[in-house]
Order: sequence, then C-alpha cells, then structure tokens
Amino acid sequence: MLRVIVQGAAGRMGRILVNQVLNDPELTLAAAIEISTCPLLGQDAAAVAGLKPCGVAITADLDAALPNADAIIDFTTPTATRQIAAKAAAHGVAYAIGTTGLNDDDKAQLRALAANGAKIVFAPNMSVGVNLLFALCAKIAPLLGVDYDIEVIEMHHNRKQDAPSGTAVRLGEILSQARGLSYQKNTHHGRVGMIGPRPKNEIGMHALRGGDVVGDHTVIFATDGERIELTHKASSRETFAKGAIRAIKFLATAKPGLYDMQDVLNLKNL
Repeated sequence: MLRVIVQGAAGRMGRILVNQVLNDPELTLAAAIEISTCPLLGQDAAAVAGLKPCGVAITADLDAALPNADAIIDFTTPTATRQIAAKAAAHGVAYAIGTTGLNDDDKAQLRALAANGAKIVFAPNMSVGVNLLFALCAKIAPLLGVDYDIEVIEMHHNRKQDAPSGTAVRLGEILSQARGLSYQKNTHHGRVGMIGPRPKNEIGMHALRGGDVVGDHTVIFATDGERIELTHKASSRETFAKGAIRAIKFLATAKPGLYDMQDVLNLKNL
C-alpha cells in the first residue's frame, strides 16, 4: 500500500483528500499535516473529514512524517510548496502538487529537483475533464488558425486569492504555444476604455469572482460567422482530489522527473 501524506489536511480540499485516501484500498494515510497555528492540531484527521476516527492526528511536524511516507499531496500555498518540495525530494517521497500561483522561480525549482532524482506531478488543475480541455485546445487552436480570435474566461468563488486561475494561465500558455505567441507578451487581461480594434495576435483573459463557484473555464474561438466554445465546469472539489490520487499512483511506478496530468492520463498522444 502507498503511504500518503495530506498537506493542509484541515482545509476544504484537505478534508476531501483525506476522505479519498482513507477510502482507497491501495492507500493508507501516513500523516495529516497543517500549519502550526491551525486550531485543529491534535484532532483525528478522519473525524475532521467527517469519517470515523482513523487514529491519525493532525500535526504540524512534516519532518517527522516524511521518513514513513511514499507520497505527499499538496493543494496549499506557494510559500508552503517551496519548502515541501525540497523536503520531499530529500526523503525520496513522490510529490503531487495542485497548488496554484507558483511563479517562474518556483517552477524552475521543481525542474531542478526532478533533474536530481525527484518524482513530481505538478498541475494547476488535476481534474480529468480540465486536462482533456487542455489537450483539445492544443489540437484545435492551430487547426482553426489566426482567423479565430481566442478569449479565455474563468470564474471562481469569492475567496480565491490568485487571478487569473492557474488553470486559466495554463490554458493561455497552451493556446499561445499553439499559435506561436508569447503568453507574457500577447495575453490581454481584461479591457477598459477606448482600446481600438482587437489585434489578431492577442489572447483575451478574463477572471470573474463570486459566490461559491468551484471552477468554471471557457475557451472561445470566434471568427466572422461562427463561434466555438469549449467549457469545463467543476461542481465539486472531489474531481481534483480524484485526479491527485491518480497522480500519486502514477508516480509510484514512474521514473524520476517532472510530470503533469497530461502524462498521468496519457493525453499527449491524443
């Protein structure tokens, strides 16, 4: 059985991950980790997740947990992920990262750790459906060509801190690459004022926030006479947790390296 650490175990996503791990016959919960100021430290992780107690208390001591684990799942913050990545690599623990908001330096750190033997899956969205959306956009954008304007619209709950979402950024990167553009130079974030006609070499990016929306993403390809829209809507965070479980099972037999969910789901040969 794979021994799994859940980072951020008392949070909304963490509780779902604990539930998924405990209900998977191939996995065992090695540890449930939280920040040192979490008011639920010491409580049973399963009970916090709404299950019968499992005997694993929520703790802030990741260092003590790593020697007895095979994998760690992390959907927390960039600050935490930077520290956890190095610790997981040092202990040979596979690392599935669903954290959003990582910057270029963070991603470079992951590449460096993987080059030195770490096993990492990093994906801004671990949903199977979203990763199919990624693959479809990579195929459709070059087929349609420059006559089709591209706009990306995302909406999330009113507590989300980063914008645009990591998923929307990844969509923008995929679409930019497919069109031979630069995400940094050719992405236009929102529009206001007398900006003139829309340039051809532009990808529009729009972030909406409100209510309890788990995550909606739409890519629009628009030209004279027709419009194609590809949309994914997540109604539960459980879809992300299920993807993370698939990621750690993939890493159990994978060679060292930095992977994404396209690798986990074998979508690169679509």
